Amino acid sequence: MRTTQLPRREPQASPAPKRPPVPDATFAKPNAWGAPGEPAADMGTLADRIRRLMNFQRGEGLVLPLGGHLFDIVITASGPEAYGVVAMLDEIQQTEQTDSPDACGPVIEDPERGWLIWLVPPGTSTRWNPHRYGACLGRPHQLALPPSVQTEPPGVFWRRCIRGDRLVPAMPLRDLLDRFRPGPIPHETLLASVLSTIA
Repeated sequence: MRTTQLPRREPQASPAPKRPPVPDATFAKPNAWGAPGEPAADMGTLADRIRRLMNFQRGEGLVLPLGGHLFDIVITASGPEAYGVVAMLDEIQQTEQTDSPDACGPVIEDPERGWLIWLVPPGTSTRWNPHRYGACLGRPHQLALPPSVQTEPPGVFWRRCIRGDRLVPAMPLRDLLDRFRPGPIPHETLLASVLSTIA
C-alpha cells in the first residue's frame, strides 16, 4: 500500500514582538498600613462590629447605625391602640414555618417615654411621608438596642424579639397606624434629640 505525504510548509521565522519595558517593583514603606500587629482601619471597624454583635448575642446592649443594610425605625406611642397594631402584624407576618404567635417583626418598647420603636426595612425613611401617628428615622441616627434577653420591663425591652428573617413591613404598619391611631406621636425633633447621631 502506497502512502502519499502531504506537502509540508516550513515555518518562516518572524521577528519577536517588542514588549514595553517592565517598571521596577516598588514596595510600601514599613508600617504604611499601620503599626505592626494592628489591623487596618477598615478591618478594625469590621472587627468592632463583629465583637459588638457577639456581645449582643451574649445578652449585652448594642448600638447600631440606622439605614445602610440594617434597618430604619418608626416610632409611635405605645398603649392599647399600638398593641392592637402589634397583634395585627402578628397575624400578617405569621407563616406556615412559624409556630410562634409572636410573628411580628422586631418591636422595642420604651415604657419611660411611652414609645414603641418598630424596626422597618432600610430606606423606609426616604419614602415615609409625614404621618400623623408615626415618625420614621434613618441615617444619620443610631439606635441603642436592648439586650436580646430583655423581653419584659423594667427598662427598655423587646415587645417582639429581633430575629434574622424579618423586619416590620412598612406599608402594612402605616395602614394599621391609620386604622388604630395610637397617640400622641412623639415629635421628630424630640426623637432626634434623644437618639444619638453618628459622628
